[in-house]
Amino acid sequence: GFVLTVTVVREAVDEFRRYKRDKEMNSQLYSKLTVRGKVQVKSSDIQVGDLIIVEKNQRIPSDMVFLRTSEKTGSCFIRTDQLDGETDWKLKVAVSCTQRLPALGDLFSINAYVYAQKPQLDIHSFEGTFTREDSDPAVHESLSIENTLWASTVVASGTVIGVVIYTGKETRSVMNTSNPKNKVGLLDLELNQLTKALFLALVALSVVMVTLQGFVGPWYRNLFRFLLLFSYIIPISLRVNLDMGKTAYGWMIMKDDNIPGTVVRTSTIPEELGRLVYLLTDKTGTLTQNEMIFKRLHLGTVSYGTDTMDEIQNHIINSYAQVHSQNSGNSTSSTPSRKPQSSAPKVRKSVSSRIHEAVKAIALCHNVTPVYESRAGVSGETEYAEVDQDFSDENRTYQASSPDEVALVQWTESVGLTLVNRDLTSMQLKTPGGHILTYYILQIFPFTSESKRMGIIVRDESSGEITFYMKGADVAMSTIVQYNDWLEEECGNMAREGLRTLVVAKKSLTEEQYQDFESRYNQAKLSIHDRNLKVAAVVESLEREMELLCLTGVEDQLQADVRPTLEMLRNAGIKIWMLTGDKLETATCIAKSSHLVSRTQDIHIFRPVTTRGEAHLELNAFRRKHDCALVISGDSLEVCLKYYEHEFVELACQCPAVVCCRCSPTQKAHIVKLLQHHTGKRTCAIGDGGNDVSMIQAADCGIGIEGKEGKQASLAADFSITQFKHIGRLLMVHGRNSYKRSAALGQFVMHRGLIISTMQAVFSSVFYFASVPLYQGFLMVGYATIYTMFPVFSLVLDQDVKPEMALLYPELYKDLTKGRSLSFKTFLIWVLISIYQGGILMYGALLLFESEFVHVVAISFTALILTELLMVALTIRTWHWLMVVAEFLSLGCYVASLAFLNEYFAPTTYFVSADVAFITTVTFLWKVSAITVVSCLPLYILKYLKRKFSPPSYSKLTS
Repeated sequence: GFVLTVTVVREAVDEFRRYKRDKEMNSQLYSKLTVRGKVQVKSSDIQVGDLIIVEKNQRIPSDMVFLRTSEKTGSCFIRTDQLDGETDWKLKVAVSCTQRLPALGDLFSINAYVYAQKPQLDIHSFEGTFTREDSDPAVHESLSIENTLWASTVVASGTVIGVVIYTGKETRSVMNTSNPKNKVGLLDLELNQLTKALFLALVALSVVMVTLQGFVGPWYRNLFRFLLLFSYIIPISLRVNLDMGKTAYGWMIMKDDNIPGTVVRTSTIPEELGRLVYLLTDKTGTLTQNEMIFKRLHLGTVSYGTDTMDEIQNHIINSYAQVHSQNSGNSTSSTPSRKPQSSAPKVRKSVSSRIHEAVKAIALCHNVTPVYESRAGVSGETEYAEVDQDFSDENRTYQASSPDEVALVQWTESVGLTLVNRDLTSMQLKTPGGHILTYYILQIFPFTSESKRMGIIVRDESSGEITFYMKGADVAMSTIVQYNDWLEEECGNMAREGLRTLVVAKKSLTEEQYQDFESRYNQAKLSIHDRNLKVAAVVESLEREMELLCLTGVEDQLQADVRPTLEMLRNAGIKIWMLTGDKLETATCIAKSSHLVSRTQDIHIFRPVTTRGEAHLELNAFRRKHDCALVISGDSLEVCLKYYEHEFVELACQCPAVVCCRCSPTQKAHIVKLLQHHTGKRTCAIGDGGNDVSMIQAADCGIGIEGKEGKQASLAADFSITQFKHIGRLLMVHGRNSYKRSAALGQFVMHRGLIISTMQAVFSSVFYFASVPLYQGFLMVGYATIYTMFPVFSLVLDQDVKPEMALLYPELYKDLTKGRSLSFKTFLIWVLISIYQGGILMYGALLLFESEFVHVVAISFTALILTELLMVALTIRTWHWLMVVAEFLSLGCYVASLAFLNEYFAPTTYFVSADVAFITTVTFLWKVSAITVVSCLPLYILKYLKRKFSPPSYSKLTS
């Protein structure tokens, strides 16, 4: 009962806290706009079709279509860290039809409706239309992802008004949360198996006892009495002890100064950390820092590295100086590169103008917004006053959805072309001479993981020319740009250096070309069926024969101490798989630079396969290679798993390292499940972004890193750490200790129950198989709690080697994965020990006490307690002062209770109290000592011999 109460109370407290949190969330007040004005409503009472007003820094209560904002630009920023784990701000646009209305109340004077698609999982897409019927030609506007405000995001600027389209379980954020499974450690499962075995033993023993009785009289009643008497075989207190042990391990991990900031979120599986065989890691932000630095610009004939950036700067300064001198001379053309284009396009442009074009393209083609700190507090009025605001460089920061883009824009700033302002329709660049150039944004085609590229169409304010800029991955861009002979080779070279490459291209459009494109594009955006395909087809009509400007290379730096950590994990026998969404070349190069693949190893790059036959051939080619790392892309992996799942997993598991690139989040989780299913070994996943959450939850043990990509992974994980290098200590020291200690603790608790049951069995058989309890209730309870609890529990502090040794010799960790600390073999040894000791204690007590049978209980119980305390001392490998305290405390408690509670020490058959006078006699003391020595000495001798002749690996190191 006590055990259950402890567990239930703990769960109930958690549940109650959750309930209070939910209630708090559901009773937040929001302003709802009605015909009669504003009304306050609870967030749980919001319904579809309500108009809700959300203030700055307030959470959005449900999925809405964005109708109006207080900002002049008709747009606002929202923070989506709770939704997709990204820390940057996203720009959202109000429906222009309602944004243009003069006042708030006019929302009720128009007759309009919104059509929205049915609720679905994808947070990055939305299709809908907004129709206003009462205007003369009915107004149709297409709604896309940028007109929506998803629930659980936060408004970062201005006040917004939206119409609710999805609530409750239909909101995107709720549909994307999967119910995580409860993780149960392998150790707990093994102990459960042993407990089942013990239960069978209990039943068997009771049946044997009844049989020996000869099935006399109401035998089934006796059977149940025996079942109750021997019920101590089943270690009920094991759960409480282990739970407390786990809490202690968690506390030790959090208190470890060598790995600061580590949080244990799932306290039930610290032992898993000691048994890992596969470690699946994400690349960006986990092995690398996710901090980008611009390293290289390649123009086809010339390449600029970090040391030659000043040349680019000079070119830029000169070319803009020329432009301005021309402008002052009333010349109409704005850029030097314009003149030859119209007359003779085949003229080779000078290096200077090519650099100019390339830098301008990089400065314009992006989704970055400069944010100024100083005017954060000023209201929206002054924000868009004139160009003479505070554009000083000190307080400018860039907000963008990917760190690559910020790195590119910061680089253009360093060579002299600075992005100073951006809103929905225009952006302004500052030249080295301090002039402001304005460009109107006509269209933006955002980056998606399918298209792998982004485009933008801008119109130069001064000259009115329209240019379509595009940048993207080399795979996507190589077919779009005009034929050239250097792009593929240079991309390969950069990837080998570990740089992330982007190809930048442009195309000049005439006014007619653009107008034609715009009408087709708007038509495609309004279609309800296959909208994405139609829009993509229209955009692709522009993406032909574009002029290749340059190739950029950005470096992603490795985290601190990644190499030694990976080295250590490899020596510990852990196989490391890197699962990344990045492209093959970058992934391979990071694998080499982080020493995931050692210098001497070959790398087998799995060729892209699409059919069963190709997969078969590739697998055979791979089978012939020995000891080489495997690099495979997500789609080839999918094909292999479809046809040759078993063979592929078997081959991959033999590899020292595996790199899977271009993995989707679901694929990552799928790989984890495959490994668990095929190998039966323990897996650990480590990642830092929202895209790693599914992998972390699927693994036996999930570790999250609090990184640049937000806190989502670290919140979903079982353990959260601040740096990748901490994982070494977490596994080698804490994981190893937790497992070894829990194994010792578990077997000891079982041994404790078995001894007393053996004594009961001997007692009953001596008394003609009477089902009479040997010890009274209180003694039994006291035995499991006060007398032996502290010493047994102090096994939690035991350690076989010092942490420094464990880190120095990671090979020690390898032994644990075989699971030798707790197996049926060790369990049987403990069972034999228990039977031997129980038998000795009881027979000893009966032999030495023929005359005064009354004292059997006192003698045997005292000997039993002493034996237990000595056994704990025997098991301990390294003493800790708390252990000594615990041993003496328990002994003290026992002696005190002997004096005060003496009426309990009588056998139940004779109700005579054991007198204190007897306990203090010499006979009592020497007889108890004799029995204890006989029960413990042989074990000490055996243990000593075992350590002499076959020492365990850790003792070899400590000697």
